[in-house]
Amino acid sequence: MARRRYAVVGTGSRAERHVHAIAVEHADTCELVAFADVNRTRMNVHNERLAELGLGPVPAYDAADFLEMLDEQRVDVVVVTTVDRFHDRYVVAALDAGRDVVTEKPMTTDVPSARRVLDAVRRNDGNVTVTFNYRYNPIHEKVRALLADGAVGEIGSVHFEWLLDTRHGADYFRRWHRDKANSGGLVVHKSTHHFDLLNWWVGSVPDTVYAQGRLFFYGHENGERHGYTDDDRFAVDLTRDDWLRRLYLDACHEDGYRRDRNPFDPGVSIEDDVSVLVRYASGATLTYHLTAYSPWEGYRLMVNGSRGRLELEVVENSWVSGQNPSVHGVGAGPEQGWAKLSVQRLFEEREEIPLEYDREGHGGADRRMVDALYGPAGQQDPLGRRATHHDGALSLLTGFAANRSFTTGGPVRVADLLDLRRP
Repeated sequence: MARRRYAVVGTGSRAERHVHAIAVEHADTCELVAFADVNRTRMNVHNERLAELGLGPVPAYDAADFLEMLDEQRVDVVVVTTVDRFHDRYVVAALDAGRDVVTEKPMTTDVPSARRVLDAVRRNDGNVTVTFNYRYNPIHEKVRALLADGAVGEIGSVHFEWLLDTRHGADYFRRWHRDKANSGGLVVHKSTHHFDLLNWWVGSVPDTVYAQGRLFFYGHENGERHGYTDDDRFAVDLTRDDWLRRLYLDACHEDGYRRDRNPFDPGVSIEDDVSVLVRYASGATLTYHLTAYSPWEGYRLMVNGSRGRLELEVVENSWVSGQNPSVHGVGAGPEQGWAKLSVQRLFEEREEIPLEYDREGHGGADRRMVDALYGPAGQQDPLGRRATHHDGALSLLTGFAANRSFTTGGPVRVADLLDLRRP
């Protein structure tokens, strides 16, 4: 069987996992044939990494020549790992050119761009996969299986609290994510992971959303008020990591992009503290909170049902040591972590569910996801982990409605923003 030909558009650090999976781990089924980006230095760095692995370079195209690249390199699948606000541009162009798409989450950042993607899928009968790696975390798969098997009966309510520590949380306020026009804010960029998990676990879709959010900790005024503006514990020295230095500092002269901004600089337009209340179509309700300035990182899930209660606690980092470079995703942190899952049925004692806890790559999810995406065709997926454009849009509805609720101060019916029941 001929190998599928892949091109990657957007060559920041997020692209690395896809590039390695396509070119190295699954070279028997995939072929990496091109890069596209606005920054040639970053594409060169990825080609240098391929050379370090004993592989030849692939052609590097300016992003303006994206369509030309598709034809010249006979691309079958486009992998989109650009800044979020540009996802729809390349997803739609690839679909209209008859190509399949794998896109990083979030699929888009606002309602108009989501409509453009959905319309492109319809008119081309296209295939879009959204990389929700958290679906591939073994712990999350266990929760999915337990709930689907009726461990707590019919789901009545859910509480989900997600804590980003001052390594991971601060990183969103150093980069392009700090501008809501680029990312949709954390309630879209980050929480789309969480809202997708909740849709998947609850087995329903959001109906009505009410939310409150504010910028409490980061940003210039808050930094001054809390005394953190010049705190070295929030600084990042990219020169201490060769990969980050080459990919960002050495590429800055082309587009002026700074990867290491002070999270307390002026110009932050996203929230760092978010509360969301959701009613699902099934009647179940959700209370959700995202904190982006916690001393420890992890999450707590509580599911109440007609037959009992499920509780999950995951501590990814028990504290932040301040080791530099303090950048999330560059290896596992040195701090302690653990996970606990239990089910307590009515009139019974609590049952602790055994877990295998992995701290690498989103709990082992990254490796499992790329194996599913780029491995042999026809793999079994009994839990429905592979997410489509429809799943991508459903995950965005809660975030879009929350952003609207931030502005209006009232509840928002998601169907008034984007009605996915429309044929």
